[in-house]
Amino acid sequence: MTSNIRPSPPTRAKRKNVRFTDAQKAAEGEGPVNKHWRTYFLQHLAATSNVSASAKTAGISLSRAYKTRREHADFAAAWRAALCEGYEHLEMEVLAQLRGHDPERKLDIANAIRLLAAHRETIATERAKRHGQDEAEVFASLERKLATIRERLAKDGTASQADGRDGR
Repeated sequence: MTSNIRPSPPTRAKRKNVRFTDAQKAAEGEGPVNKHWRTYFLQHLAATSNVSASAKTAGISLSRAYKTRREHADFAAAWRAALCEGYEHLEMEVLAQLRGHDPERKLDIANAIRLLAAHRETIATERAKRHGQDEAEVFASLERKLATIRERLAKDGTASQADGRDGR
């Protein structure tokens, strides 16, 4: 004899609005939060594309930044825009490095290109939103830029080998 009683599906636990005390924030590496932390965070993110460093600069924990992004659509949009700006800065740095090598400037071009390629979809989507362009058009533009950078790298590597330099 089998039972027709099915187990009920698991219920989702309700999320509690948790307020952290100053002691808990300090233990997590977050002191008293400046009311303008979002501005500091987004400015640093646009300059560096580094979420961890931006959170540290803003004086907040990384988890607070991600939680705020999840819960506030306007902050999430500003975050995407700041990252897009940061990637534009990175593109310009790579191009500047390739056009005129400056020994004072330290830039790992191969990793920069990998980073740009890994995030090209995010960049394309954000640029399309900004400029009202078709996403495919933005992808094509990014592909052309990456191809140009790769060609210059290949030429630079060939020239370095022909000159007997090691490319550093």
